[in-house]
Amino acid sequence: MKRFIARHLYTIAVGASLAAFLTAREFGLPLEAVVVAASVVVLVAAALLERLLPFEPAWRRSDGDTTTDAASAIVLIGLVDPLLKAAMPVLAIAALRGVGTPWRAFPIGWPFMAQVLLALLWIEFAKYWSHRAHHRSPALWWLHALHHGSRRLYWLNNFRFHPLNHAINSLVSMLPLWLAGTPAEVLLGVAAISQPVLMLQHANLDLRSGWLNHVFSTNEVHRWHHSTQPHEANSNFGSALMLWDHVFGTFRHEAGRRRPVAVGLFGNGGGYPSARSYLQQLRSMFSPACCYPNR
Repeated sequence: MKRFIARHLYTIAVGASLAAFLTAREFGLPLEAVVVAASVVVLVAAALLERLLPFEPAWRRSDGDTTTDAASAIVLIGLVDPLLKAAMPVLAIAALRGVGTPWRAFPIGWPFMAQVLLALLWIEFAKYWSHRAHHRSPALWWLHALHHGSRRLYWLNNFRFHPLNHAINSLVSMLPLWLAGTPAEVLLGVAAISQPVLMLQHANLDLRSGWLNHVFSTNEVHRWHHSTQPHEANSNFGSALMLWDHVFGTFRHEAGRRRPVAVGLFGNGGGYPSARSYLQQLRSMFSPACCYPNR
């Protein structure tokens, strides 16, 4: 059973989520509720499976980071995401004001799954470059450092993001699709594919996903992105897919070496206060340290 889970969890999670979404669409059921439910099921499964199939047993013990991770999850899920969901259509309408008619550039005449694939490719492309920018720009890195501050990987620090970092990623990827007139059900179709991947991305699970490591941003390949070594961490920028990392030469996966020596901030963190409280880490954006550690 453990071997089956290790090899097929991503296939089961993504396949079941997409199948549930398409079934709900066929029968006129509430699509957003189905996507959210599938995401919750995968996340809960990851948390439970960490007890059965841990990759690193030491990561099951709190490093004093649980409060920060929980606070970040509450802020993102309870505040930032609802605000972005409400703001995105408003921003699109404001941007199109004076045009007269909406700019309908999205190919709504294509088969539905072709529309989902196109939207998925754009979202991944935009998030890829936003992620790289957060590693290259000192100002953006100070926001992104919150995510890299944890010295272990487990199911909850999937939500460890600075609100502005999360908002920037969402705006650059989603707002153009809103401007192009992308149907909401297409965006939910994208989420049905990508959300299960993201729910497993930081899981402390000893998975052996094989060729899927070259397709999805699995926890196996994402570990390298959290390495304390810059030459290892400046790789695997994809959100749910590895496509653009392959295209732009930033993909990293070492089959014979399954983990970096350590995960966390690069070097000494450049002065980032990763050991401080969540609020203190947020406030540090107003007075970032002078040093930039990820070169």
